[in-house]
Amino acid sequence: MSKDTRLTKKKSGGKLPLGGLLAIIILLATAAGLFMIFRDTTPPVVSITPDAAQLGKESILSVQIDDPGSGLKSLEIYAVQGDKRVPLAAKSYPGGIMQVREDIPLSAGTLTEGQFSIEVTARDASLYPFGEAGVTKIGKVYSLDLTPPRIYVESPTNNLNQGGAGLMVYALSEEATNTGIQVGERFFPGHLQPGGEGRFLYYCLFAHPWDTAVKDFQPFIVASDAAGNSAKRSFNYHTNPRAFRHDRINLSDNFMEQTIPEFQGLVPNQGSLLDQYLYINNTIRGENRAKLVEFSRQTSPTMLWSGPFVRLPNAANRARFADARDYMYKGKKVDHQTHLGLDLASVKHAPVPAGNDGRVVYADFLGIYGNVVVLDHGLGLQSLYAHLSSIEVHPGDMVTRGQIIAHTGATGLAGGDHLHYGIIVAGIPTQPIEWWDGTWIKHNITSKIR
Repeated sequence: MSKDTRLTKKKSGGKLPLGGLLAIIILLATAAGLFMIFRDTTPPVVSITPDAAQLGKESILSVQIDDPGSGLKSLEIYAVQGDKRVPLAAKSYPGGIMQVREDIPLSAGTLTEGQFSIEVTARDASLYPFGEAGVTKIGKVYSLDLTPPRIYVESPTNNLNQGGAGLMVYALSEEATNTGIQVGERFFPGHLQPGGEGRFLYYCLFAHPWDTAVKDFQPFIVASDAAGNSAKRSFNYHTNPRAFRHDRINLSDNFMEQTIPEFQGLVPNQGSLLDQYLYINNTIRGENRAKLVEFSRQTSPTMLWSGPFVRLPNAANRARFADARDYMYKGKKVDHQTHLGLDLASVKHAPVPAGNDGRVVYADFLGIYGNVVVLDHGLGLQSLYAHLSSIEVHPGDMVTRGQIIAHTGATGLAGGDHLHYGIIVAGIPTQPIEWWDGTWIKHNITSKIR
């Protein structure tokens, strides 16, 4: 073989044939094209909220679209009511947007009351097969309610005392999801009554809080329905200002040494005796009062009691309701609190009668109150018996007026054996003396009940 022949063979063997190169290029292009087509075969995921069946004019529809594949391309949202098709949103998106949320208020007035549906069409940027698999269409049916509840006042006369309670009877045009009387930041729930002769009749025990001046006391009936529509109405009332006493509590190291160990595990084990006592008198006191609000939600919607409440027999008043107390230590004022009950002193470990018929909602230790019994009498009315040496009832027990439920003691923040007696309305302490007065109960409570 000649030298030229060998060189020719060597050169031809080192080259890729043109046809083979084209085949590889075509194969790669096909693979890339197939990847682009098949890389996203999942359509967008669409959700519509809220899940409630009824919406109101303050409601907001939210449409959430997710497409982690090729990203979103377009979105169309329509409201359909009867033969009317109302566009709510029409959006196009640049490539790469994987998640979109559209919030649509219903306050624009484009829809009328009644049933309507929401239709959503979402498209992603996928090519398989030619875009049709990248489309999601979903719908949801709602009912639109634009009418707030109408409030009818049934109690034309409402007389209260600062620190005291009253009863409002009112009716609504529909059953409410939330209703009652609002007094500043405090809320007193209304309770739907059975029967009602075709109306939605509510009883609401409320209070003029002890710490609200007459000029600042402005109660309103409020009501919200299932669609979120709300109504508010004032009513006629007259309230009398009351002056409350001021008192001084002198703290001694001996008293604090005797008292603080009862709160073991509840107080940070640091600081002086005074620091620990002030923690109890402030932080734990606040927690305990918050518990009273919790207990008040465990109430019967109807009255469980009747007639005047029973007082601890043969007991002297030691402290009154809403006494303002300055706490003194070594001649200096170190704290200030309000005493929200009556302190009644009798013989040591005196038997404590239930103030009226009711159900036990709590019977245990409760911070500053020591051993406590809380009775529910219905409509958010509850009585509290504190500083007890022993408890004779259990949660869930039904008791009758005058039944012995406990014995007086000196547990909690108590300086001696006595009963701290409280009347709570929707978690707010009120003047207990009113509930011992049959005439007051008749004029302000039972005469309004039908």
